[in-house]
Amino acid sequence: MELFGIALTMLALFVSFGFMVGVLFGFFGMGGSFLVTPALLVMGYPTRVAVGSGMAFVFGTAVIATLKHRDLGQVDYKLGGLMVVGTTAGIEVGSHLVYSLEELGLAGGVIGVTYVFLLGGIGVFVSYNALKSDGSDDSGGGGHHEAANQDIDPDDIPDIAKRIQSYRVPPMMTLSGGIQVSLWMILGVAFATGLLSGFLGVGGGFIRMPALFYLIGVPVPIAVGTDLFEIVISGGFGAYTYGLNGGVDLSIVVPLLAGSALGARIGSAATSVVNEDDIKIYFGLMLLGGSVAVAFQQSAGYLGVPVLDTIGFVLIMLSAFMVSGAVIYNTITTMRARSNASATAAD
Repeated sequence: MELFGIALTMLALFVSFGFMVGVLFGFFGMGGSFLVTPALLVMGYPTRVAVGSGMAFVFGTAVIATLKHRDLGQVDYKLGGLMVVGTTAGIEVGSHLVYSLEELGLAGGVIGVTYVFLLGGIGVFVSYNALKSDGSDDSGGGGHHEAANQDIDPDDIPDIAKRIQSYRVPPMMTLSGGIQVSLWMILGVAFATGLLSGFLGVGGGFIRMPALFYLIGVPVPIAVGTDLFEIVISGGFGAYTYGLNGGVDLSIVVPLLAGSALGARIGSAATSVVNEDDIKIYFGLMLLGGSVAVAFQQSAGYLGVPVLDTIGFVLIMLSAFMVSGAVIYNTITTMRARSNASATAAD
């Protein structure tokens, strides 16, 4: 049986997959191109359709998630606009580096190794710092979740970000929350993340989100919301470009968005419920799982063992399902604990 030209089993798969990716997207500000495009390629879709449909899905999901973060006051539009400028320039330079490596016949190997070590390195760094600070906040769930219009506690700003903020090179920009950072520092961070994004050929959410927190000092929930706002712009442009060339298949995008419409709102809302350190731990675990999975996929090409590519894809999917499930479970248990505490206090 088919609906809109798609078998019902495939339709259910796309909706479920869209829901899972939507949770990750809303919670971390990343997860779209990281998961959707490889999944469509494994399912046998042409590269152009896989990339174009993936971008269209990322754009739609980012819009949904950004609107929810906006409602929570977790989007800094000024910072997002500045990041777009720097990131665009970085992506252009990164793409030229790829072209140069292709001429030397080194692109595939260098990019693959860089991707594995970058994912793993960021995953270890974020997880270690989150575990090291875990338990320092005794307020009991929720952690620090400043909205974009609230002043930020200086104690919550990482030391690296404090040092960057100390370089007062004019013009200085005052961001939401009272953060003051040199325009050149913001553009420099944006350029560096864009360079890596263009070099690796990914959306770059897994680079930008920790960069916004650790290098600029933006609280994690606002870093997620602002990153999503930037993805709306870049994803919309990419989807439009591929759509003009017939690279967007609506029979894929629509059911994926049907699932992500709910998942993205749940993931976005969870950032105001789940402890901030837990967000960073989940993010780190997600990247570590991705690092191992990409290592398997890279090994498949070098060793000539195709099954390793399939194992890598399965590992990516398993890590995504486990982390999205943990996010939902943690959100439910935290809300129940708060409800029980309120009921006890009322008695």
